[in-house]
Amino acid sequence: MGKAILWGMAVLSAVTFLVCGWDKRQAIRHRRRVPEKTLFLLSACGGAGGMLVGMFWFHHKTRHPAFFLGIPLLLIAEAVLYFLLFL
Repeated sequence: MGKAILWGMAVLSAVTFLVCGWDKRQAIRHRRRVPEKTLFLLSACGGAGGMLVGMFWFHHKTRHPAFFLGIPLLLIAEAVLYFLLFL
């Protein structure tokens, strides 16, 4: 069960990373953006690692306190929850 959860989190992190990149691309082109709620929802459901990497890879949302404080906290919470449940 624990391995399946880790794989799910890895896939969700990859998707979140790609969505972060897409949102940055849309921002540069002044087109319709991905809502911040969607980015947070993906992060809260297990994709915080992908969002954190995407923030720094794409230089995106790094000036927003809700993101540069919230995403690392979500990642820590996900890691603690995983270890409490499966180790």
